[in-house]
Parts: sequence; structure tokens; C-alpha cells
Amino acid sequence: MKKYLKITPEGTKDFLFAECSAMDDICGKVEDVFVTRGFKRVITPGIEFYDIFSLPCCGIAQETMFKTTDNKGRLVVVRPDSTLPIARMVATRLKNGTLPVKLYYKQAVYRNNPTLTGRRNENMQMGVELVGAGGKRADLEILTTAVDCISSVADDFRFELGHAEVFDSLSQELNIDEDYKEKIRISIEGKNYSALNNLLDKLEPCNAVNAIRSLPSLFGGEEVFEKASKICEGTKAVEALEYLHSLYNDLVPLGLGDKLIIDLGLVQRNDYYTGMVFTGYINGIGDAVISGGRYDNLLSEFDAPMCAAGFAVDTDAITIKRLIDDNVDYSDNPDVLVYSADGHEIEAIKKVAELNAQGKKAQFSVLDTLEKTQKYADERGIAEVMVIE
Repeated sequence: MKKYLKITPEGTKDFLFAECSAMDDICGKVEDVFVTRGFKRVITPGIEFYDIFSLPCCGIAQETMFKTTDNKGRLVVVRPDSTLPIARMVATRLKNGTLPVKLYYKQAVYRNNPTLTGRRNENMQMGVELVGAGGKRADLEILTTAVDCISSVADDFRFELGHAEVFDSLSQELNIDEDYKEKIRISIEGKNYSALNNLLDKLEPCNAVNAIRSLPSLFGGEEVFEKASKICEGTKAVEALEYLHSLYNDLVPLGLGDKLIIDLGLVQRNDYYTGMVFTGYINGIGDAVISGGRYDNLLSEFDAPMCAAGFAVDTDAITIKRLIDDNVDYSDNPDVLVYSADGHEIEAIKKVAELNAQGKKAQFSVLDTLEKTQKYADERGIAEVMVIE
């Protein structure tokens, strides 16, 4: 049998040196935002029962999960998502606690991507969940926290805002089943106008059909609301549009300018979203680096109905982008490499501590000759070798 001793499984990788420094930098900045905003860290198990992710609202295909069995033969999965395990935790361990509760996480998630199409199977993910609070104040807390996160790691970004009830309200007026609704949703999400038109042309013409046909093109600034109000007139989507417009007006004073975008074609993959939804993009990264929204029905699946909202941050994608930026240096080289003659090792180690206390990066050479130390410094690009003798 072939032994796989020198490679990692498909979709995974080792992180070295500058990669780890960049990841620590990105995660540290995001974590600072979370802590400053009052979110408390939680960690959920890396292995969960499959039942949690088989809920109708989960939105994660079972073929993308890594599955095995425990010692009692029960089906378990390696954590493919963090929101559902946190919902389970809140519904059990925090059910009788004081609400609302503000939680954040920093942990890897695992998805089996057979084609891999640029995506890895293991991804570090950070995010927040605000549980037990609904309404505009809670939505603004989540939205402004997300804006703070993306602006802490990038200057050139855009923040897209939508509302799940716009599409849901319109689709409820159509005589279609859930499978057909999902096909329409996927076409809107991918802005596939041809597929969308083919699906809608098979339905009886009405205001809802016309409005859904226009959703992918309702993208831009405040002018979108005027267009959408006319298109959705007479439907239940109008109420969602009015609420979304009020959120937009509240965010304008943040000074985001054209970075704040309304996208009514934003129809999230997970069916549990019930209100505002949003994504954040950084220039140079194709996929969204932040995504989230309100999911008030999810906790009911765990017999603990309560309002909730949150978002996740793809820190891996941001790290990769940061590493290729020319103006960012994650070198871990010291300024000074301190070498000691025989018998002076402790003196050299004390000198390293003294230099570091002065703000100068120093390291102790573990090599046994000055020649080896100098060669090592030259190969690493360390500017100065200090000799203690």
C-alpha cells in the first residue's frame, strides 16, 4: 500500500513563516474589532453530530461534509460551519442566561470541494453571532461591526447590502415548488439572466414575475430604491425595501461613499436568512470575504426560538491577498543576531533580552562558530552580527 508521508490531503496546506505572520496579523486586527465591540469568544467541537447539519435550513450539501462514525455508530461530521454549532450551544448551555449574548469565534471549518476550483477544504474562519436581540439597533450593531472588520484589513473594499424578504416575498406569490424556487434563486445569485428568463418565461405573467426578473439588475446606490419601489409596487416586498432604505440611510454617515452598495440580487445560499443580508468584497479577491445577515428562525430548530444575526470573515482569503501586496513585509528576520564565544552564552542571551527591551529585534545564535553564524546571517539577510566575548 502506498504511504502518503510527504504530502497533505487535497485541499489542505502547510503554513510557513510569513504566511503565519500574515494570518496572525489579519486575525489579530479582526479579533481586536470583535473584543472592542463587546463580543466574547467561544469554541465549538471540531466534530459534531450530522443531525445538526441535516436541518432543512442548513444549506450545506451532505456530499460536501467529511463524515465518519463515533464509537456508538452515530454519524458525525468534521465541522463544516460555525453558526449552527453556536446555535446549538446557545439553545442548550446559554438558554437560561442573560440575553442578548454577543459571541465570536476563530476556528477552522471543513468542506469537501471535489473540484477544488481554487477553494481549499480547510479554511480558518472568524465571525460573530448576536443572539437574543432583534430590530434595527441589533442590525446596525452587526452591520457596523462588519464594516469595522473589513476596513481594519483593507482600504479598497465594497460593502453590499440586501434583504432576504425581497426575494422571499415575491417568490411566495408564484405558484412554484421549493425546487423551482431554488433554481430561480441560483440564477439570481449568479446573475445568470438567460437561465432566469427561461425559468420565469414558463410562469404566468404577473407583477411578482416582472419584479424577480429585475432583481439582478437592481444594484447600485440610493437610486435603486426608487426603481425597486416601482417594480415591486403592490407586493409584500415593499415593506422590506422600506426597512432596507432606513438601514442604508443610517449607514450613510459612516462616510463609506460609493463603497456602500445596495444589491437586491443578494439572495444568500442558506435558507435561514430572514432579514437584512450583506457581503463584503476586497479589491483583488473574487469571492466575498464577509457574508452574513439576520436569521431569526434558526434557533427554533433547537427548541429555543429567539432572534439572531451574525456574519463570517474569510481570513484565509484576506491573508493570501495581503501576502502578495508589495507594500507589506512579514519578514521575521531580526535586526541583530547575537553570537557568543564559548563560556559567554548567558551574557549573549542577556544582551538579546536587553536589545529587545530597547525595541530592537534581536536573536541569539545557536550555532557554535562565528563563521557559521555569519554565513547564516548572510543567507537570511540579517544585517548585523554582534559578538559577545
